[in-house]
Amino acid sequence: MSSYKKEMDTLVGEILGSYREYPQTCSINTTHRLNNAIIIDLLDKIRSVVFPGFFEKKTLNKSSIEYHIGELLEDIQYRLTKQVSKALFHSAKAPKDEDEAYQQAAYIVQKFLRKIPELRAILATDVQAAYDGDPAAFNTDEVIFSYPGVFAITVNRIAHELHILGVPLIPRIMTEHAHSLTGIDIHPGATIGSYFFIDHGTGVVVGETTQIGTGAKIYQGVTLGALSTRGGQNLRSTKRHPTLEDNVTVYSGASILGGDTVIGEGAIIGSNAFITSSVPGGTRVSIKNPELQFKDRVRVTELGQEGFWKGND
Repeated sequence: MSSYKKEMDTLVGEILGSYREYPQTCSINTTHRLNNAIIIDLLDKIRSVVFPGFFEKKTLNKSSIEYHIGELLEDIQYRLTKQVSKALFHSAKAPKDEDEAYQQAAYIVQKFLRKIPELRAILATDVQAAYDGDPAAFNTDEVIFSYPGVFAITVNRIAHELHILGVPLIPRIMTEHAHSLTGIDIHPGATIGSYFFIDHGTGVVVGETTQIGTGAKIYQGVTLGALSTRGGQNLRSTKRHPTLEDNVTVYSGASILGGDTVIGEGAIIGSNAFITSSVPGGTRVSIKNPELQFKDRVRVTELGQEGFWKGND
């Protein structure tokens, strides 16, 4: 046996040994492994039902829409039921067998599909909020097609419905997909009211137990987070993230932390504010502007190179 073959056999043995040592990082001999690609494709198809005509490859018209939506729903129901039935085996109360899992999944998916009209209604308010809140928006078509905040909240609202129906893993796969594309990280457990607008969006973080009322608007870099996660799994099922009441505006870079923190109705939180206690309704919170210094620039020539040199320090 060549030295190369011996080396490779040794390496394979070491890697297999690590599989035995760290089984939580392996998914071997399981029929319950989820398919990320299928889940993302299902998400795209659900978006096509929610916003018909925007994301299809073919043109829809009045004569074809009924057949098209029916065909989409049948495909979503069949494939989503299969994925949910697999996901249920990853829950704390796993089904006893495949038949029970499929029956539970079929029931869950049917309840989810019945929520689509409500999803469309609330997402219509989100689209309108984005259009009303951004003077650069040409029309609502532009908002639906291109705004990362609208994409992220659409995915989140879909995932949230699955989350509250008790579906493991799939909601988080969906929201992390949106996170990877937009830089907006909204946990599917967050509760968000209607007419919600995320402007620009990059760097926004909304934690699992966040509650947001109607008409809220947040800008890029905002964190609605926990004061501390040092308690780890012991903090599960506790309210760790803040509450924003109706018509709250949070400007870029602000951090609002803690499960007991409530931002009252109509409050405005200025850029880069760091808040760990409640703010009364109607309050404007801002950081005092740092002192700015302005110095004349004087053109100088040094070592034969022209440039600018700051004035006297």
